[in-house]
Amino acid sequence: MWVVTAAQMQTLDRRTIQEAKVSGLTLMERAGSGVVTHLIEAWGLPKGKKVVILCGKGNNGGDGLVVARLMAKKGAKLKVVLMAPLKELSPDAKIMYRRLSKIIRPSLFTVNPSEESLHSLTQDADLLVDALLGTGLSSSVRMPYSFAIEAMNASRAFTVAIDIPSGLDSNTGATLGVAVQADLTVTFGCPKLGLYLDSAIDKVGNIEVVDIGIPQDFVLDLNPHIHLLSQEMVRSLIPPRPPSSHKGTFGHAGIVAGSPGKTGAPAMAGLGALRIGTGLVTVATPQSVSPILESKLLEVMTEPMPESSQHLLGMEAYPVLFAFAATKSALAFGPGMGISPETTELLRLLLPQLEAPCVLDADALNGLAQHCQIFSSMKRPPILTPHPGEMARLLAASSSKQVNEDRIGVSRQFAMQHQVILVLKGARTVIAEPEGQVAICPTGNPGMASAGMGDVLTGMIAGLLAQGLSAWDAARAGVYLHGLAGDLAAATIGEQGLIAGDVITAIPHALTHTLSLQ
Repeated sequence: MWVVTAAQMQTLDRRTIQEAKVSGLTLMERAGSGVVTHLIEAWGLPKGKKVVILCGKGNNGGDGLVVARLMAKKGAKLKVVLMAPLKELSPDAKIMYRRLSKIIRPSLFTVNPSEESLHSLTQDADLLVDALLGTGLSSSVRMPYSFAIEAMNASRAFTVAIDIPSGLDSNTGATLGVAVQADLTVTFGCPKLGLYLDSAIDKVGNIEVVDIGIPQDFVLDLNPHIHLLSQEMVRSLIPPRPPSSHKGTFGHAGIVAGSPGKTGAPAMAGLGALRIGTGLVTVATPQSVSPILESKLLEVMTEPMPESSQHLLGMEAYPVLFAFAATKSALAFGPGMGISPETTELLRLLLPQLEAPCVLDADALNGLAQHCQIFSSMKRPPILTPHPGEMARLLAASSSKQVNEDRIGVSRQFAMQHQVILVLKGARTVIAEPEGQVAICPTGNPGMASAGMGDVLTGMIAGLLAQGLSAWDAARAGVYLHGLAGDLAAATIGEQGLIAGDVITAIPHALTHTLSLQ
């Protein structure tokens, strides 16, 4: 599913109306109907409930008027707030107003409300619908719209935003003064880029996309380069399990990781690789920590490596590690590996020699932060999985805050410049590849902001590589399934206290869920 900017969506709407001969009223009707469908799925039937719909003067307000008409027919106790005089409504919104006014009493409309009346209308509502400003906003919200947004946010009602929560920049996700805090956002045609960026991540709630009949050819004519991962897409990437399968069918992943005090990271990476379906997994680790790791693992094998005086992997391990790597279908480097000049030198010498696809994470990235040229010298584009702090170190002059301010731009530029698959972890993880394509992951939750989650992801991606997926596909499928496993675990035990082990346990359920027909 392609993600678009506000200008691109305007182009799609215009072409659909002018070239596909779908009227603006038809698009508006489809949009409003889609909102009601998803609203009922998320919140329940509106019969007998107090529903307040706040409408601006543009087509976003027109969508809201369609929702009002459909909700009135379903028995809602309706109040409709028009933020502008009737004469200022857009042409299509005026038509939708007339259709609505035929079925509800004039007393149910409030036009040009005062600040006090906005708070009075919203404070005891069961449901609020935000149809105020839509995707065209590009400057700070002004009165009286700011009053309406503040009143909505002060209410405890379930809040649904139409297309995008009012007050958000639909391209950047930034809050333009004040923005609606939504529980559900129903967007139309294509997801808007700003829904997945910056402060929007905390404002949009759950996101649903409604097909309003935009021809796919029109979307492709935009030459889009950002897409949203979906169940259907990832389902097609999961390796099949033929009846004649054996453990060799699904590859052998090698995890090069671990150091004193950090044996949990390679253990979680190894288990992540196994749980995603890899046939065999072996962790190569310094010989002094290998017994500890063996005590943590049953199904994952270990291979002790010669170590430096600091009990880290250094040049002493090079010949043995080179032989180890030559027998693996895919490799991952970094979890709990530790940082030292000797470890960095080992990676600089070893990585360009490897034939197997690789994932580089954690300490591998930190050690190589001053040697980014090595990535383009590798025989296969590696998958890098930094969190924002590690990404900032790779960029040398940036802070994690600067990285998060332009997650897509930073990821795309680095992937193209260094010929890597870049997985920038965080809320709405971004995946970028050397040709400029970008994917955004919709799965995952705040409970996953805890130690070890990245180690599990590294193992999952390495496991998918070992099963034969391309680096681009392994990264996308791994990130999606990792987030979904976190969501399924959180649905059972909650977000507070969620740990990486819970996600590991939920990986098979994420696979089953994705392969289902739901």
